[in-house]
Amino acid sequence: MLRIQSLNAFYGNIQALRGISLHVNEGEIVTLLGANGAGKTTLLNTICGLIPSRKGGISFYDEDIINRPPEKIVRLGISQVPEGRQLFGDLTVLDNLILGSYLHYRKERKEIHRHLDFIFEIFPILKERQRQPSGTLSGGEQQMLAIARALMARPRLLLLDEPSMGLAPRIVSEIFRVVRRLRSDQNTTILLVEQNARVALDVADRGYILETGRIVLQGTSEELLENKEIKRAYLGKGYKEVWE
Repeated sequence: MLRIQSLNAFYGNIQALRGISLHVNEGEIVTLLGANGAGKTTLLNTICGLIPSRKGGISFYDEDIINRPPEKIVRLGISQVPEGRQLFGDLTVLDNLILGSYLHYRKERKEIHRHLDFIFEIFPILKERQRQPSGTLSGGEQQMLAIARALMARPRLLLLDEPSMGLAPRIVSEIFRVVRRLRSDQNTTILLVEQNARVALDVADRGYILETGRIVLQGTSEELLENKEIKRAYLGKGYKEVWE
């Protein structure tokens, strides 16, 4: 589905990605792990066309998408839930969701309303809050809305950037249960950026470890969970407690 080959990206003269190569198969959840500054968000933004690449390749269903305008990448079926959520705080929950469906709104209004029903089923709190300004929601509710807004575009590939950031463990568990459901019920393919390795490896099929713009390790979630260096650097003690 998604294939990245020898990708390099820069902020001015500062190189942020150094020869990144990875792939995501249809129906998979793949996680990117690494410390702050490792290049995880930069990689997602480069996939989405927000950061230009000077070298390398990105293909989506064998179609070259590198350096395409972001709106064209969304039309191909890639949606991103950005770090920090980036909601329109003065607009209602419902208005934010409708904005997420702007590609389909003129031609498929009935289908959009059916998709809203699905969104309200998996995030019932958003149905209760649909007339409320999104800026007045709690942090967890805002994260749910950011994910729901991206889903309104009906993506084939969902890019999730730090969905657990700043949230209480109970809310994190709820959000990642939804992530599991998106894959099991909708066959949504997900590329997940996370610092919380415990949660990410519990939900993902495979993972890549980034350090200073390079992939230094990759494997199945089981392999990474058993890796001594991963345990030492990312998991620490008691990772099994995450769902308890």
